[in-house]
Amino acid sequence: MAFVVGGAVGAGGFGLGMRYADEPAESVGAVINTSAPAVGAAADLSTGTDGAVGSTDRAEGVDPQTATAPGVEPAADVARILGPSVVQVETNLGQGSGVVYADGLLLTNHHVIAGADRVQIRTSDGLVVPVEVLGSDPRNDIAVLSAPGSGLPVAPIGSSAALEPGQLTVAIGSPFQLQQTVTSGIVSSTNRPVPNVDGSVSAMIQTDAPINPGNSGGALANRNGELVGINASIRTDGRSNSNVGIGFAVPIDTAIEVADRIVEGDPLEPGVLGVSGQRQDTGAGVPVVEVSPGSGAETAGLQVGDRVLTIDNVPVTSISELTGLVQSRFSGDSVELEVQRGDATLTLDAVLS
Repeated sequence: MAFVVGGAVGAGGFGLGMRYADEPAESVGAVINTSAPAVGAAADLSTGTDGAVGSTDRAEGVDPQTATAPGVEPAADVARILGPSVVQVETNLGQGSGVVYADGLLLTNHHVIAGADRVQIRTSDGLVVPVEVLGSDPRNDIAVLSAPGSGLPVAPIGSSAALEPGQLTVAIGSPFQLQQTVTSGIVSSTNRPVPNVDGSVSAMIQTDAPINPGNSGGALANRNGELVGINASIRTDGRSNSNVGIGFAVPIDTAIEVADRIVEGDPLEPGVLGVSGQRQDTGAGVPVVEVSPGSGAETAGLQVGDRVLTIDNVPVTSISELTGLVQSRFSGDSVELEVQRGDATLTLDAVLS
């Protein structure tokens, strides 16, 4: 199965870009980043003349506690709460989406701004605001934009760790340059391993809320209007390059940790546990077939023949899931492993190298 990055949107649809990785076929399809089209002539990338920066005359958010009251429309409540914090990200190369996560700071995808010379945002009420790219992490596909003094409302932040399959999700972004598009669905899976452009693997939220080119960097929210993910990519059937019900989002817990490191200037090296495991097996967990000398796994006491059942209380059923959960963390992070050794169940603490 081929994994490709997004291209341009036009009258002919969504063009596929460079293939960046292959893996043994587990299912038919391809994963594409939902980046999007060249910016239209209406945008002024140099001056932001479509509107003044700093306007505070924007829609006020709705109390998240009211979103679950009897008789309300959850998706509509989410749109009212979160919509003003979701922007369209426009560059000289293309267009995506973004979300205000702190005062004057926005999250988007790395692939939305990669290689761009000029970046601006268009707010929910049409204002064009120049922004600075503070930094990005290709591995987790997260970038941080700065718009100081813009007065943009900050999105309520939730927890991706609390998500369960079947929960309502709402996606907000600018698919095909259709700003403030709202779609809804459910969490299809959590901690789904998805390949990155550098060959690593990240643990992602899978959702069937429709995501299309241009949604990249936009919001994935729970029913309370809290940000739980940053939409990033879709898997296709190999024939259509638009949504077929399988989309992926960077968990907000990961996105915020990446953003904090970017803002603070901290390193972004991925974590390494130091084990090899079998891809397919009939037992529970992931059987360890090799432990690297001097690794965090060896120091923690992990042994060949052990079976890794959980990492930080998250169950793992394949080596790809374990890899995604480890590589979404950073060098120096501590993780707790639940390990089966013979008839005993052990808890080991490992520091990722």
